[in-house]
Amino acid sequence: MNPAGDELWMEEALRLAERSAAAEEVPVGAVVVRDGVIVGRGWNQAISACDPTAHAEIIALRDAAAHAANYRLLDCELYVTLEPCAMCAGALVQARIRRFVYGAADPKAGAAGSVLSVVNHAALNHRMDVRAGVLAGRCMEMLQAFFRERRAKHASRLKSARDRQS
Repeated sequence: MNPAGDELWMEEALRLAERSAAAEEVPVGAVVVRDGVIVGRGWNQAISACDPTAHAEIIALRDAAAHAANYRLLDCELYVTLEPCAMCAGALVQARIRRFVYGAADPKAGAAGSVLSVVNHAALNHRMDVRAGVLAGRCMEMLQAFFRERRAKHASRLKSARDRQS
C-alpha cells in the first residue's frame, strides 16, 4: 500500500478518463494492476458501445481477466477515477479484487459508501482493502468540466432553437 504508487496508477486512470471525455462519454478511467504491472485498462464506453455495462471498471476487469485467463483477480488492485456504481462494485466483489482505490466520491450513485455499501458489505463473502480520495480534486475537476461543457452545449442548442422559432 504505497501512496506514491497509488497516485502513479491513478494518473494512468486519469489518462484513460480523458479518452472517455474525447469520445463524449462521462470521463471515468480504470486500471487493474498486478505485481506493479497494468494488466487491464478501461474507460467509459456505454454510449459508443450502446452497452449499459460498458463502464470503465467493467471493461478493465474484462481486460484483466482475459490477460489472466481467469475471472478471479485475487492478487489484483483496481484504480478508478470515480467511486463505482452498484453494478461495478458488485463486479469488484465477484472478481475478488484484493484492493481498490478510487479518486472522487460519487454522492449520487457511489456504492463504496457514499450512497450504498456494496463493497465490503457484511452479508457478502469477500472483503477488500479500499482507499478513497486519491487525486480526488483532479478526478472531480475532470468530471465537473465535462458536465459544465455539456450543459453549455445544451443551453446553446436551446437558444439556437428558440432563435429559429422567433
